[in-house]
Amino acid sequence: MAIQIAPSILSADFANLERDIVAVAEADWLHVDVMDGHFVPNLTLGLPVVERIAQVSPLPIDAHLMIEDPDRWAPRYAEVGATSVTFHLEAARDPRTIAADLRSLGARASCAIKPGTPVEDVLPLIDTLDMVLIMTVEPGFGGQSFMEDMMPKFRTLRAAVAAAGSDLWIQADGGVARETIATVVESGGDVLVAGSAVYGADDRGGEIRALRELGQEACHHC
Repeated sequence: MAIQIAPSILSADFANLERDIVAVAEADWLHVDVMDGHFVPNLTLGLPVVERIAQVSPLPIDAHLMIEDPDRWAPRYAEVGATSVTFHLEAARDPRTIAADLRSLGARASCAIKPGTPVEDVLPLIDTLDMVLIMTVEPGFGGQSFMEDMMPKFRTLRAAVAAAGSDLWIQADGGVARETIATVVESGGDVLVAGSAVYGADDRGGEIRALRELGQEACHHC
């Protein structure tokens, strides 16, 4: 499996956002965290900002919606330019319909689960999704410590994906850095969100390359 790196702009300088977006152009995706202050206690940005980011980003947009009522709002993010849209299983009324709506708009459909949500809850949706995001921190804030006790979820999901003959991607978000990326990849993750690790580095492009190389090296041992 190919390892993909998705820097999170949650760790960028919001006063110089376009500059910081261009600075991570060597990555595979630009991870954009949308928080509404309700589903999670933090508030970040919404549709108009994501639309503008999509217009200036050299990378496809990976929008992670930590919001209430994704049944209504998730398709809107596909409409304004997000290539991949992730909604939270805990907030969705009808996840299959959300996924179908996203795909009908040409976006990749992804579903996220919080640390407290059993991975088994998302397994019945594998056939409707392009990616599952397993949170390796509690959603809402950047810079948290990596939760290694989430790794059994990755292994369970990877086994289910293999058994189904699916090409579903498995994303990890939270605390991914040089010290943790091999653990995630060896457990089955292949799309790695890195915020503080990338934006805290002096050479952001070099950090992206280093993370990808470490991930690919770990993948050879899978």
